[in-house]
Amino acid sequence: MENTIGTTHRWRFCRLGGFDQVRLETAEDIRHLGELDQKLWAALSCPVNGLEIDNKTLAMLDSDEDGRVRVQEILSAVSWAGSVLKSLNTLLPGASELPLDALDDSRPEGAQLLASAKQLLAYLGKSDAESVSIQDVTDTGTLLHESKFNGDGIIAVHSADDEPTQKLIEEVMACAG
Repeated sequence: MENTIGTTHRWRFCRLGGFDQVRLETAEDIRHLGELDQKLWAALSCPVNGLEIDNKTLAMLDSDEDGRVRVQEILSAVSWAGSVLKSLNTLLPGASELPLDALDDSRPEGAQLLASAKQLLAYLGKSDAESVSIQDVTDTGTLLHESKFNGDGIIAVHSADDEPTQKLIEEVMACAG
């Protein structure tokens, strides 16, 4: 079953659970999702908790923090992904890793995301990695504790690269507390 009502994009459908559902198979399907009549969406909202999808992922999508992910929040996520990725095709395999070269560093937000991913990988001791995984970003809270500059305003001895600077930091700490 195919349909092009109200859009120039050609939608493909399949019958699941007793009703017709749109098939999202290509980057173009994802890109044109905002043109799809909401009567054709399988669901207009879903809870953040209690589904098989990771709660943290759903919570990130829930931009108004009302405990539900709605159509507009999905469309905003698609728009954001389109602004930081070279191609939405990257999303289709549903892989647990994102290749760094998939990030669009020609745009400011994509370049910032790429720099953040590289810094994260460096903290993890994976400076040569070509992709960032879900596991890499799952527990980032502990990473800052081990970093040279973690944002707490304290310059620790281990933040210095050489012994004279480490000694200076120790002396300043002894004087200032």
